[in-house]
Amino acid sequence: MKRMVGATRHPVRPGRVFTHITLLFFVALALFPVLLTFMNAFKSRRAIFDTPAAFPNPETFSLKGFETVFARSNFPSYYMNSIIVVVVAIGFVLFFGAMAAWALSEYPFRGNKQMALYLAIGIMIPIRIGTVSILRLMVSLDLVNTLWSLILVYSAQGLALTIFILSQFMAQVPRDLKDAARVDGASEYRIFAIVLPMVRPALATVAVFTMIPIWNDLWFPLILAPSDRTKTVILGAQEFLGQFVSDWNAVLASLSLAIIPALLLYVLFSRQLISGLTQGSVKQ
Repeated sequence: MKRMVGATRHPVRPGRVFTHITLLFFVALALFPVLLTFMNAFKSRRAIFDTPAAFPNPETFSLKGFETVFARSNFPSYYMNSIIVVVVAIGFVLFFGAMAAWALSEYPFRGNKQMALYLAIGIMIPIRIGTVSILRLMVSLDLVNTLWSLILVYSAQGLALTIFILSQFMAQVPRDLKDAARVDGASEYRIFAIVLPMVRPALATVAVFTMIPIWNDLWFPLILAPSDRTKTVILGAQEFLGQFVSDWNAVLASLSLAIIPALLLYVLFSRQLISGLTQGSVKQ
């Protein structure tokens, strides 16, 4: 007998429909400010205030904001500073965080659980509480107005969450695989190198969650590296915000340029990010 195509259809459950509608609502809510920023970055100043929710048309289209950004500020330098800080800080966080997570998940020692709890507490305590102490430390190390001050602070800020996430993933790697490598004579460093690619989703998740706060941060660049030579993108955008007059074309243009790397990161690592967030939620 021939199978009838479309004979078996799963009924649409109201609960699933409601879930999808809710998710779409929150996606629209999250993307609306981003879309609004991009739309108004390509409009004239008058159009920004007259029709902020309208797409640019031939009458309202303007590149004045982008021209102002590149003419009145050293924006390419600010962009490069942000990229250097983000890349180096994420590299430190992933490298040292992965090593610490491997030690906590693989080697039982006295105080192991207490150490994991101590690191977990570090996730709940915001690093900005210690701003005064951090500033004094950077002054004593002569690192104020250098990119290293930001790199060190952001590396310390991201380690707690990184160790917490990676240790959970590394603990799920089958012990038989690691023991087999030890029997074959592999060193602990070699075993660590074998395990690391197996937790790629977790590494991508940590990279995204570490990158976004660093890229969008205004607090520490304003305090530790406010000079024109070390300004970041977000701090550079503040040049166009005045007490009495603000150049909204330039502000929106600079923010639009600042949003692009975060969007690209999400697009490139979206699959790994979703896998890292959902892995372990379903038992194998």
